[in-house]
Amino acid sequence: MPMHSTSKQLWRDVQVFDGLAQLDEAMNVLVEDGRIAGLWPSRTFDEALAQGAVEVGSGGVMTPGLVDCHTHLVYAGNRAGEFEQRLEGVSYETIARNGGGILSSVRATRTASEDELIAASLPRLDALLADGVTTLEIKSGYGLTVESELKMLRVARRLGELRPVRVLTTLLGAHALPPEYAGRADDYVSLVCDEMIPAAARERLADAVDVFCEGIGFSPAQCERVFQAARAHGLAIKAHAEQLSNLGGSALAARYGALSADHIEYLDEAGVRAMAEAGTVAVLLPGAFHVLRETQLPPIELLRQYGVPMAVASDANPGTSPICMPTLMANLACTLFRLTPREALAGMTAHGARALGLHDLGCIAVGAPADLCLWGIRQPAELAYAVQAGRLRQRVFNGVVTYAR
Repeated sequence: MPMHSTSKQLWRDVQVFDGLAQLDEAMNVLVEDGRIAGLWPSRTFDEALAQGAVEVGSGGVMTPGLVDCHTHLVYAGNRAGEFEQRLEGVSYETIARNGGGILSSVRATRTASEDELIAASLPRLDALLADGVTTLEIKSGYGLTVESELKMLRVARRLGELRPVRVLTTLLGAHALPPEYAGRADDYVSLVCDEMIPAAARERLADAVDVFCEGIGFSPAQCERVFQAARAHGLAIKAHAEQLSNLGGSALAARYGALSADHIEYLDEAGVRAMAEAGTVAVLLPGAFHVLRETQLPPIELLRQYGVPMAVASDANPGTSPICMPTLMANLACTLFRLTPREALAGMTAHGARALGLHDLGCIAVGAPADLCLWGIRQPAELAYAVQAGRLRQRVFNGVVTYAR
């Protein structure tokens, strides 16, 4: 339940990370009617501005509410057995080709009801909220039939109604080839393009369309058909690309104006250049890199060189990143990918929002929606430096304090 719903609130003496950088001095932050009304250095604050405001916090570090721009939060079952197999030396690709991987989750998810999926997904969502998330994307992709994909998207929409969080939904019908279409990938892509995407658009269940462009997924030509169908129905485009090999999926997605290309460990300079020219965000997923024990690092220096925004997300999913702790991702982005703490935090706020097409979120600026987190730490870098639950002091969603400790 909301802790405060007053129209005017004041935080004093907070160290502010505004979504891109830490401000130079302690600030007072005023929120009014769900939006940030003002930011002033504490030492020069005019007390007249505080008239009528409820003082709800002081000290600590304030960041925008975290944006988890890549999750697969809705699914049934788990894949702990595959985790064990990989540790015994079986590759992810071998597991997938033997009917495990994504298809294992597909079997469990197809048979689950909407209510069962809600019950399974809520604890994962609650874990994200407890670690500061105020906006997230949830992908489908474990149904692989029109009916089951729409079911997943409906569940994702319902999750956003059951909790104080902003949920964007992405149709990932082209996630894997379902067993009933074995040897008929083009026919399945036709189903995605001719039935699945139109149904999701008609029922307003999807904000974007994603594909898995990979040798164990779909070819660039097949992905392009999906992009064309998404564009025809007015849906944004995203892509899982260059995770296991370089098929040029990121550059292809960029040519279609994609919001983001995600994973991108095998991305080359031509792909980086295409993303830079299109304004496509690179979404880094260090959780999957960590769980799969990958060794091919994303081209961080090239992304910096070309000015491609780098988002960081949890990739919360049952197989390759069963992790619902975004601040851990900040740490992994720094330790594994060598991002700076500032880059990692920008990746989970301003750039994460941009990867969802939400340019007014992920920032602390006058006029922006008041999605905020107050942390019991001294400097923003601590969020990436330490892996520690319980640092969140307050979580503010649309100006309402929904969590306080």
